[in-house]
Amino acid sequence: MIDVDPIPAPLTTSAPAFPPLPAGADKSTTKSETRRVPIPPHRMTPLKKEWVNIFGPLTEILGLQVRMNVQRRCVEMRTSKHTKETGALQKGADFVKAFCLGFDINDAIALLRLDDLYLDSFEIKDVKTLHGDHLARAIGRIAGHDGKTKFTIENTSRTRIVLADTKIHILGSFQNIKVARDAIVSLILGSPPGKVYAGLRTVASRMRQRAI
Repeated sequence: MIDVDPIPAPLTTSAPAFPPLPAGADKSTTKSETRRVPIPPHRMTPLKKEWVNIFGPLTEILGLQVRMNVQRRCVEMRTSKHTKETGALQKGADFVKAFCLGFDINDAIALLRLDDLYLDSFEIKDVKTLHGDHLARAIGRIAGHDGKTKFTIENTSRTRIVLADTKIHILGSFQNIKVARDAIVSLILGSPPGKVYAGLRTVASRMRQRAI
């Protein structure tokens, strides 16, 4: 008989299961965070008209505390015990910023409900340095007659576009923003709208095939 050391029984350790922490439960985040979003002068009147539709989603969906600081001309937000997630403050700031850039209130609310929406802004001079009539014609090519070109780019790429003088703001997902930005850049560089439409049709067909 050969003496064999008995095999020690495996240690059974049960990993503790902790419930998820709500926002603000951690000691490091006990203090409420504050964010200020400045309001440009030309958006003060629309802000007053849509104020009920602005602070409503911020308080109900995100659970933030919101107020309008008239002296500083900015919207102030801070977290509270009713805040549901840690990224609520950033979402709220993006929502107010989108409204300040000129997006419709219903389009800006999508930033609160969806996670994969972003804002992208650039200027015409970032693509090509234009002056005088050349700049005016570039803006006209982007807008189109009665805004038809801009609406076509929006519907094809599933984005929302704000054309504010020489600045262009795009709201949408990462891939859709790239499609809209490429079309706008082509128009700035001088491509005729018909050629851009053809490229958008090709991209739209590829997007439909991927969706299927």
